[in-house]
Amino acid sequence: MNSSTVNFTTPEASTNSTIESARKINTTEMFVYSISILFGLPVHSYIMWLIVTGKRTGNASEFFNLNISMCDIGNSLSCLFAILGNWFSSLRTFSFFLLGLLITGRPLFQCLICVERYLAVVHPVTFLKLKPLRYRVICSTAAWILTFSSCLCCMITLMLSKFAYSYFFSLQFLLFLSIQLFCLSAVLRALKQSGPGERGREREEENNLKKRAFYLILITNVNMVITYVPYIITGFFTILNIQIGNIRALWDFCFLCFMLTGFLHPVLYLHRFGKLSCLCSP
Repeated sequence: MNSSTVNFTTPEASTNSTIESARKINTTEMFVYSISILFGLPVHSYIMWLIVTGKRTGNASEFFNLNISMCDIGNSLSCLFAILGNWFSSLRTFSFFLLGLLITGRPLFQCLICVERYLAVVHPVTFLKLKPLRYRVICSTAAWILTFSSCLCCMITLMLSKFAYSYFFSLQFLLFLSIQLFCLSAVLRALKQSGPGERGREREEENNLKKRAFYLILITNVNMVITYVPYIITGFFTILNIQIGNIRALWDFCFLCFMLTGFLHPVLYLHRFGKLSCLCSP
């Protein structure tokens, strides 16, 4: 997603002027695009390589992390095509298509990770029934179908109506954020409760598992808030046609938050498996 794709004119503005303005990339966007291309592509490719070649691919979280990295690689390619779209308009259209990977793909798989942690803590019996890999493949397949449908919607709405695009991503972000907040609150309630007949050691081990799940969901939620809340607020400002100061600067700030928070996922993954310390050590 980038701020140059959003229509800063009124609904009555002509389509031609909107398309022309969408082709202009400012300094902030060029800076973030460059970071995403130069660092995003190699980092997320490295994460995918670690997951595929590692011994932990059977874990549901790792399987969903693999899909998140695929979405972020698509985002880096979208940034590359957006830059090249200044000279080749067809590539600009393809960058609109790839925005669906970031608008729907990344938050959807983050939601699946939170729901998986929620089931593990609150409904452990159901979680054990759904633990086989085939259920994760089914969930991922359905998620990718929704994601590619979102890619088509992004491309069509950005080419026809930027206000419809604002409706589209604002409502989606609200839905994803609500699901993750529900999972967070449910796990927090479970942390305060102890199972019947639990002994001290068993209770301590279970609480440690619950705390790990809670912290994972909490970090994901904080990342979601920083990433999507600014876009939700600015999107509704655009939808309601509320006149505020420099709307372009506000979109640039949202875009900066949106892109930079995408690096939290690979940093957490590398830190969790001790790869970050190896990379930082001389």
